[in-house]
Amino acid sequence: MQLMTTIHGTEVLRYTAFSDDPAGGNPAGVVLDASGLAETEMLAVAAEVGYSETAFITATEGRSLTVRYFSPKAEVPFCGHATVATAVALAERIGSGDLLFSTAAGEIPVSVAAEASGALRATLTSVEPRIEEIPDAVVTEALEALGWPAADLDPAFAPRIAYAGARHLVLGAATRERLAALDYDFDRLAAFMLSLDLTTIQLVWRASDTVFHVRDPFPVGGVVEDPATGAAALALGAYLRDQHLVTAPATLTLHQGDDLGRPGVLTVELRENDPRVRVSGTGAVIPDGTPLPLPR
Repeated sequence: MQLMTTIHGTEVLRYTAFSDDPAGGNPAGVVLDASGLAETEMLAVAAEVGYSETAFITATEGRSLTVRYFSPKAEVPFCGHATVATAVALAERIGSGDLLFSTAAGEIPVSVAAEASGALRATLTSVEPRIEEIPDAVVTEALEALGWPAADLDPAFAPRIAYAGARHLVLGAATRERLAALDYDFDRLAAFMLSLDLTTIQLVWRASDTVFHVRDPFPVGGVVEDPATGAAALALGAYLRDQHLVTAPATLTLHQGDDLGRPGVLTVELRENDPRVRVSGTGAVIPDGTPLPLPR
């Protein structure tokens, strides 16, 4: 049975993204008709849902939609996993194909297709990305808030802020063990991120030329960690190309959520002669009774 709840008079669907297993990936709330909701009401619904983000469709014209995204604490300009969840929910109702999401970050083309298994896969295309250098003092503050010694950074990954719809600080972990041992100062990291308008910290360990393991602290959203982060995956793809760590065309596999017990897989595509980045993943409805062990 599908888990639909009514919160403050609003019907909310619950889907996971970047997994076809309801117990994997990243859960998102989806409100298919938020046309009558004020901003304060959307924030209240998102806070009650408690997931890292809830997507609200505020206007619809055919297969073109206006979408807003809220964490339990604030509105965010764009959210990849909630976009995947919303696209899958829509495809179940109006059929697979192309969609266009108008967001605060810009227009996001999304396509949905069924896989051989029957699972629906959504692929979204970013706005044009950009990469920013940062001072050493900023890196030092980030590491102190994370509790990471500087020696635990991978020297091949120069710390940068990467944007492909939302801002993320990319830091490379020298070992998988370093990535797995995440225990940070919640309030200090939240204050640091707010000072730089960051959505998450994108922590990454490179397993091979095209396979990466990632984690995303998200204290500014009111949760310790985001289990699967589409916007950060887009930003990472842009970063890897900018830093010449991968060469387009390339298809990258990102594993996220393993350390939380909610494994998900994000597929990132870089194309030649197109600065935009694509990320794809499956999605699935969350049935009643599915445990959702998200850290707060």
